[in-house]
Amino acid sequence: MLHGVLVPLTHRLGRAKTGKTVHFQLTPLAPGQVHPNARLLEAFYQAQAAFYAGGDDTTVLRGLLADDIVWHVPGRSPIASHYHGHQEVLGYFAARRAHAKATFQVRPRAILADDERAVQLADGQLERDGQLRTWQTVGVFRIVDGKIAECWLVPFDQYLFDELWS
Repeated sequence: MLHGVLVPLTHRLGRAKTGKTVHFQLTPLAPGQVHPNARLLEAFYQAQAAFYAGGDDTTVLRGLLADDIVWHVPGRSPIASHYHGHQEVLGYFAARRAHAKATFQVRPRAILADDERAVQLADGQLERDGQLRTWQTVGVFRIVDGKIAECWLVPFDQYLFDELWS
């Protein structure tokens, strides 16, 4: 399953940037070591979780995002778009929080990272009409100078994702 999602996705992303298929290689670390870009995503998801739970301080989030951050959300729901810069990206996060009435949570499952990219496997959940609804996504992040410069959100089930965010 993972190979069927991640390999075509990384090929498309590499092709979109370079005009040709690019193969990304993950560099193994010594046992017990965590890549700095994996730590960056861990810090990002902690700050984002505090924000989604109702916190209003975006200082930590802003510090983890490049000034020219770009965030890609596919689909046909009201949140589907391409967001540019801190104001738009944080506005998108705020729209998700408001839509889910602060019940939205991201549960990270795994992070794969190298010096330029990180891939996050995660489950999302929110309460809707008294029911807990869940979905799975892949986030593909481009990292520049220790900050998140771009993110492509890729839901496993686009129809479900659109339904939950509509």
